[in-house]
Amino acid sequence: MLEPSNNDELPPIPGKRYFTIGEVSELCSVKPHVLRYWEQEFPQLKPVKRRGNRRYYQRDDVLTIRQIRALLYDRGYTIGGARQQMTSDAEGAESSEQEVVIAKMIEDLEQLLELLKS
Repeated sequence: MLEPSNNDELPPIPGKRYFTIGEVSELCSVKPHVLRYWEQEFPQLKPVKRRGNRRYYQRDDVLTIRQIRALLYDRGYTIGGARQQMTSDAEGAESSEQEVVIAKMIEDLEQLLELLKS
């Protein structure tokens, strides 16, 4: 079996809530030992662990793994570079959410100021 060269060739993610490491391995074309290694390297990757330390990944985890895979295999990032890219992406999303909240607060305060002036 040939490994897909990019994420466009990966199978669709089924509508399940939890996936075993074997299922994620097949869905992402990454061997299980690589997934366990990535858990140590990428803080975003935290599968639920149940009895016997068995890992159960959720859909977001599978999407994160596919993003890591794309950075490493398709775009040629190193582990450190991919980790930095993932962190900056997450911070960018947080900062844009904060900007929206701050803009709304400013708008509310300006309306309050106008009300107080009148």
